Amino acid sequence: MIWTFLAVVAIALLVFPWLRERWRDPVEKIRPAKSGGAAPDASSSGILDLSDGETWYEWHGETSDSVIVLVHGLTTPSWVFSGLLRGLNMMGYQVLTYDLYGRGFSGNSDAPQTPQFFLRQLTELLDALGLEGPVSLMGYSMGGAIVSLFASTHPERVDRLVLLAPAGIDYAPPQPLKMAGHTGHLGDWIWSLTGAWVLRRAAHSDAAGPTVVVDIDARMKRETGRRGYLAAVMSSHRETLLVDLEEVYRDVGKTKIPVLAIWGDEDRTIPRSAIGKLTQWNRRVRHHVTHRAGHSLPHTAPNDVIAAITAFLKAG
Repeated sequence: MIWTFLAVVAIALLVFPWLRERWRDPVEKIRPAKSGGAAPDASSSGILDLSDGETWYEWHGETSDSVIVLVHGLTTPSWVFSGLLRGLNMMGYQVLTYDLYGRGFSGNSDAPQTPQFFLRQLTELLDALGLEGPVSLMGYSMGGAIVSLFASTHPERVDRLVLLAPAGIDYAPPQPLKMAGHTGHLGDWIWSLTGAWVLRRAAHSDAAGPTVVVDIDARMKRETGRRGYLAAVMSSHRETLLVDLEEVYRDVGKTKIPVLAIWGDEDRTIPRSAIGKLTQWNRRVRHHVTHRAGHSLPHTAPNDVIAAITAFLKAG
């Protein structure tokens, strides 16, 4: 009898993550209605059906010849930049944000989330929106690696780069993401059981500190409650963040693209040791360190980020 009971418990534990994923909301259920088309009109949004799936994008601010594209990181979709939008608009930028596959309001994809996978999404998005001329790019965490890869591949299409705690340099993931990322199918099972709790706990901690995203608890609850999200995070962690991206940053250094890198001096995910490495790979990078700041720079230190970008632009 005891063995039968243990067998039932084991089977239940094995199938529970699969059942829980099926219970999660499909993105179509949480996605707002489209409010605009492909034209870069002020405060419009839309969905583009790209080669790897549907991509949700939004324009912020009045139409301008100066466009800056913001690319978010591993776990927080494009709303992570909400505290930066007004400051960038006041600089004369029209801002374009979009959600990476499996996050926010973008669709899911079964393809491995490699650097080339994300490069393809960004390239196709800009092509579809007719943004062929040079644009500025801002990448946060994993987004920093994505925009750097785009710049190294298409330097003629990039005016300047702003990197917020860019990934691919001394990446130190938290547990259990770190353990799960190295243990194959067992890691997938562990992450499916614990990932939502880990990320919600982190969001709860952020909500208790200084942040301009005051409802970050609710936002992360919605994020972890959508189908495909946890799998997308794990795929990106394994296929992009654990990859050595030194050559990408070195290739950017061979171009004439101005680069600003902004760091948090208390960042445990991308520690300050990354500053020295990036400097070795690209001697022309301008660095700014935000004091008493961790990894969540866009929503915990937006004023400092905007001030650093303003000084960067004035410096030419």
